[in-house]
Amino acid sequence: MEKQLPLKELHVLAGARFGPFAGYDMPISYPLGVMKEHLHTRSAAGLFDISHMSHISVEGPQAAALLSRACPYNAAAQDIGRGRYTFMLNETAGMIDDLIISRLGVERFLVVANGACAEKDFEHLTRLSAAFDADVRKVPRVFLALQGPEAAMQLARHIPECTTLSFMQVLERADGTFVSRSGYTGEDGFEIGLDPESARPFAEALSGEDGVEWIGLGARDSLRIEAGLPLYGQDMDEQTDPATAGLIWAVPKPLRDNGGFVGAKALSALLARGTTHKRVGLKPEGKAPVRAGARLFDGDKPDSGEIGVITSGGFGPSCGHPVAIGRIAKSALSENRFFADVRERRLACVVHPLPFVPHQYHRGETS
Repeated sequence: MEKQLPLKELHVLAGARFGPFAGYDMPISYPLGVMKEHLHTRSAAGLFDISHMSHISVEGPQAAALLSRACPYNAAAQDIGRGRYTFMLNETAGMIDDLIISRLGVERFLVVANGACAEKDFEHLTRLSAAFDADVRKVPRVFLALQGPEAAMQLARHIPECTTLSFMQVLERADGTFVSRSGYTGEDGFEIGLDPESARPFAEALSGEDGVEWIGLGARDSLRIEAGLPLYGQDMDEQTDPATAGLIWAVPKPLRDNGGFVGAKALSALLARGTTHKRVGLKPEGKAPVRAGARLFDGDKPDSGEIGVITSGGFGPSCGHPVAIGRIAKSALSENRFFADVRERRLACVVHPLPFVPHQYHRGETS
């Protein structure tokens, strides 16, 4: 049986249609519908309940050392008040999960993990913590995301200090509320962690603002694919290394050859010999979307060679055409046109730069 979100009753009242995701019964869409929800987020402000994601506190004198062992970055050098995209690797450099880690104090960090990976992430960090003077614990929270060009204006009515943040900066309020200027849509926006006991009045007030609409997982997926953002479990997993996933940029160059993190030796060896596949954006020709799992070929004939797979795909309402992310053999990338097998039909796809729509992250000091 799927877990229930703390604010499920609020979503029922909002007319949500539910479905399973990451072990939770999640809102897939609302009466507005996926297409309009997507476009509303791009033009105004969309409110997402992302409480399936897990918050893990890492605190103590060696909290930074623990995270530098678990993840390929130097946590001790991370500025207080900033978040960072990273991941945890296994010994073969496969990705256990991708994460956002925020530094809240000299000895305090917050790890935000994917919902489906929450338990294995917590267990992995707990095992590693045995060698460090650091405490790892779960933080129960309602987690909301407000995304879109009007997000700052809308949230400032409830959390005025949010406007002081730039992209990937974070703050903690006196009541324990956590705010990060980040998101998963390519738009400016915020993620807000709230005490479950006091979250409902806040969510009701924010969702009641003119210009704010509840947005479900359907639109969240099309928004993130247009933004070229990978999804754990589709675009990467424990059999996928960061280089193949197109995420090696998140590993500082000095650590790629001589890191002390779990999986460092395997990653260094892999980078030395080179990867065989590459993550690319793909634009299917025509109007039919190509979904995750579709195999890619170098031609449209039955004897054509298989050269990759679609890892994410759907229709891009902002683009007006299908959008996809694929993993393709580097040996095939001299060509620009491939064919996806969709119900035994070969649909042509051309390589397209990622993202499909420009990112609108707020990188200034004030809004």
